[in-house]
Amino acid sequence: MSGIVTMYNRLVGLLSGTIVESIAQLFARIALAGIFWRSYKTKVVEGTWLKIDETQYFIFENEFSGLPIPTDLAVPMATYSEFLFPILLVLGLFTRFSALALMGMAVVIQLFVFPDAAHFFGWAITVLALGAFLVSRGGGAISLDAITARFMAPKAA
Repeated sequence: MSGIVTMYNRLVGLLSGTIVESIAQLFARIALAGIFWRSYKTKVVEGTWLKIDETQYFIFENEFSGLPIPTDLAVPMATYSEFLFPILLVLGLFTRFSALALMGMAVVIQLFVFPDAAHFFGWAITVLALGAFLVSRGGGAISLDAITARFMAPKAA
């Protein structure tokens, strides 16, 4: 029995290590980025990077009318946020800030865009869980945050 416990403890030790956590952080960054990147791609003219599809203004005004800010502000904010923050997440740069920003977007979407849509609740919880993990743990060793932290760390005298 103690052999099984020892093997279990070794496995837990291995799975609790920096390498596995960094891989989990990388996957969480990619997963969260992918959710919002797909949404961003629906808001821009196909074949362009930042040209907002004019139909988005109609959609936001008529279908997302619960938003507390004007459509002319909401469309570019949503589009450019869904462009910038996923890129930063994939790179692992400003990971905590980017995850927090996307969590804020998820809350706004759940409360103001689809408040009665129960099927969106699972989406919002997924975004909040991934975001909370990244806000609390950071981008991990496989990120530009980690690389810049090494260069910014004070040198020992």
